[in-house]
Amino acid sequence: MTTTLTTHPATARPDLLARPVAAALAGWTGSVPVTEVEVAAIDPELADTAVFCERHGVSLAESANCVVVAARRGGEVSHAAFVVTATTRGDVNGLIRRHLGARKVSFAPMAEVLDATGMEYGGITPIGLPEGWPILVDSAVAALPRAVVGSGIRGSKLWVPGPLLAELPGAQVLDGLGLPLD
Repeated sequence: MTTTLTTHPATARPDLLARPVAAALAGWTGSVPVTEVEVAAIDPELADTAVFCERHGVSLAESANCVVVAARRGGEVSHAAFVVTATTRGDVNGLIRRHLGARKVSFAPMAEVLDATGMEYGGITPIGLPEGWPILVDSAVAALPRAVVGSGIRGSKLWVPGPLLAELPGAQVLDGLGLPLD
């Protein structure tokens, strides 16, 4: 991956991370070393995936989006996140709904997501999400040597080994989670 940005070990730059992301990385105990996670400061105005990738020479196939959904069954609502490459969209009404055992799944209201996660709009990441939230990771993302994801804030991006994303608490790797963009 070639980029115009300077990256740093993420644990050495907690100032470039949302508080829950910094805490999750500081407490990491998975088999993939946390030292492989890097962070780079970016212009917050360029945080949206397509704009970021174009400006900084990052392929959309190497960039991943984390989306939070609200799953409903009966009167119960639960939250989950899914992570797919930027070249795909999540199969919300198919695989995600079935996997979560929900009657209906929709994108969670942004204000609710920001409040629950302690992250910023445009910076939501699977690292540091609330305990108990399922994190569905597309197998294509889990296979990436380094995926570019949000850092919890708009002012930076993370470079994370796909296998580390697959080891996050609550993570489940699913084939076919990402569908081609129409």
